Amino acid sequence: MDARPDHLLKSARERFDAGDPYGAIHLLTELIASGQAFADAHNLYGLCHALVGKQEEALAGFDRALQLNARYVDAYLNRALTLNELGRYDEAATAFASAQELGRVDHTGFSAPVASRLANLHADLAEAYIEAGGLPQALAQLELAVALRPEFVDLRFRMARLCLEVGATDRGRHELEAIVAQRPQFVDAHASLGMACYLMKDLLAARAAWERARALAPADKRISAYLALLARVGG
Repeated sequence: MDARPDHLLKSARERFDAGDPYGAIHLLTELIASGQAFADAHNLYGLCHALVGKQEEALAGFDRALQLNARYVDAYLNRALTLNELGRYDEAATAFASAQELGRVDHTGFSAPVASRLANLHADLAEAYIEAGGLPQALAQLELAVALRPEFVDLRFRMARLCLEVGATDRGRHELEAIVAQRPQFVDAHASLGMACYLMKDLLAARAAWERARALAPADKRISAYLALLARVGG
């Protein structure tokens, strides 16, 4: 199993769609334990637990999703349904009201669910461009996605990584610095920030980023390799 966070989430969604919530929970538990789960992973974690009758665990998943993204309409709706099943009707009504409020047209000109769906579609199209070798076109799609949903850290991270690949290193570094400030436990963001700094020949900053990544994930051989590389060039 590829343990990359995006692959774990994709596999979990496939297990969920196939009617295997326990299999999805297993994968999501691994993803969450890595510290690299975004709001959508926690929301799916909650849905899986709701399906198997573990309502309190489901609520914990929805609550964590909303901590990471306070405008997550689906998480509010799922939370409301779960609270209703538990007989906590006043709390359910509050959650429903929050979902309705967020469902209104926002700064994008679309309702929040529609804007989120469009952002994810732009991100999917970016992946298709990447597979076809169209990196500039992929970056343009990710820019559109981030413009619709700047609070989706996973989209911003994908955009930042692609900036490094197309040579927009300064821009990628700036975005990665903002991401790690928002999500200090995000190992891959620290690792990528170190690479951006290294490419810009800021070896002290590269070391600081990779040391932070190693502190968060001491068993990650990739980080050790980066630091070894830095030692060889005198950083």
